[in-house]
Amino acid sequence: MSVPAVHEFGYWWHRYRRTWRGTAVISIANPLLFVTALGFGLGRLVDERNSAYLHGGSYLAFIGPGLLAASAMQMGFIHGSGPVFQSARVGGNYRAAVTTPMEPSDIFTGHLLFTAFRATLDSAAILLVLLVFGAASPAALPGAVLTALAFATPISAYAVSTDRPAKLSALFRFVIMPLYMFSGTFFPAEQLPGPLRALVWLSPLWHGTELCRGSGPIVIHVLVLLALIVAGYLAGRRSYTRRLTA
Repeated sequence: MSVPAVHEFGYWWHRYRRTWRGTAVISIANPLLFVTALGFGLGRLVDERNSAYLHGGSYLAFIGPGLLAASAMQMGFIHGSGPVFQSARVGGNYRAAVTTPMEPSDIFTGHLLFTAFRATLDSAAILLVLLVFGAASPAALPGAVLTALAFATPISAYAVSTDRPAKLSALFRFVIMPLYMFSGTFFPAEQLPGPLRALVWLSPLWHGTELCRGSGPIVIHVLVLLALIVAGYLAGRRSYTRRLTA
């Protein structure tokens, strides 16, 4: 990792130091509300029916890791879309940074490093809430961070080159939200029809969710998420260079 990339990380860290209190409250309050409403409210009804899809486990234990992975996906989108788009515009901090000896790839790497830091911090806060309710395992944290980066990296590569925020809104509406609802987060993917189930198994969120649950072929889940991170990073180096040197 280059020294300029560390300087870029320092810029984002300096900004975060002034706003962390608000984000900390959101990171803890949201999962607490979801766990209470779904894990204990809806979960009580699900557990009464003894669904075979839960393999004898409780709905709370099922949905806890799912919420962690889904929150990580949303974190990846949030950190990789709006801040990148705004920074790349005229007057944005990317434009100031590129006038220094810092290369576009350093800017991308430094911002991505900060995204990894935030993903780790926010996922740990959510996991802490889930651990209090016995709804997840500490081993789920690496899976959540990989899930966040698997989305943040390619989204950053796209956001830096887009010209309208409406495109990012469309990405959230037509990609992120369907993945949120139909990737095994709230109900087992095995309940879906065959063709739709096959599509779900291609979803990076499904792999992240299963990884947070410790289910299925762990190595496959990790490799899929790592492949998305690497592909997004290579694409981001190119798109950052094209946009910031134009």
